[in-house]
Amino acid sequence: MIETHPFSITLRVALLIGMLVVCLWFEYRRPLRQMTRPKFFRIAVNLGIAAVGAIVLRLFFFPIVFLISNWTAHTHFGIFPLLKLSSEVEIIASLLALDYTLYLWHWMNHKIPFLWRFHNVHHVDLDLDVSTASRFHFGELIFSTGFRSGQIVLFGINPFMLILFETLITTAAQFHHSNIRLPFPFEKILNKILVTPRMHGIHHSIVQIETDSNFSTIFPFWDHLHRSIRLNIPQSEITIGVAAYRDPKELGLFRTLLLPFSTPRDWKLPDGSTPERTSSPRSQDIPPGQLLA
Repeated sequence: MIETHPFSITLRVALLIGMLVVCLWFEYRRPLRQMTRPKFFRIAVNLGIAAVGAIVLRLFFFPIVFLISNWTAHTHFGIFPLLKLSSEVEIIASLLALDYTLYLWHWMNHKIPFLWRFHNVHHVDLDLDVSTASRFHFGELIFSTGFRSGQIVLFGINPFMLILFETLITTAAQFHHSNIRLPFPFEKILNKILVTPRMHGIHHSIVQIETDSNFSTIFPFWDHLHRSIRLNIPQSEITIGVAAYRDPKELGLFRTLLLPFSTPRDWKLPDGSTPERTSSPRSQDIPPGQLLA
């Protein structure tokens, strides 16, 4: 059996650290949104959550998904091996299929209450930057192991394609979670083919209709396809986080790790009100698919 997962883990760690450093530098030089909390404390909490998740990835996720991927490669099981596509076409088809089904998984994490308990840990961060891309509860990573295994079996994803996809979603997540102000004309064009910081910033809004939009990871096509795209929100008008969790004292490392096991809260601010978006002169009469600065 081909042993590929140690390479994948090493590559993932190198990418996480490299992209983290690069994005932090650009966030310092060209921030997109004003931070509301001390950055060092937030990064420490996020990396603490990521460290616990890394143990799950090393001991659970990677061994299982690569074992299954090696099996599909040896047995030629799955849709794409059955179709006998050329290598180039199979890579493109696999990437699109994996990214689309990841869109569906992300949507399920928002819509299924049990899954949301764990995905909520990612969203309660009171600011959004590159470190948020590593902030996934270990429980969500365990559940995602089963979903990724299903993707591999269904499509017949070989180890090379799995490594490529894991590499791409790692870098894509760090990029679109980053707090980097790209030149707006450039980002507007880039957003036609990739999820960008302005697009994903809306997904982390405390306004629930905005949180329940922009589910794509690499390509934004799926949000357009399912009409879950929402781009007409100026970044200066976005408050990051989840309405019911606004107290930083509740969002330390240990309390955050225990969050999925506590009673879920309604999507309301501490004063009992529900955050809503009022039309602004900049966003009024602009369709949801129009990116704003």
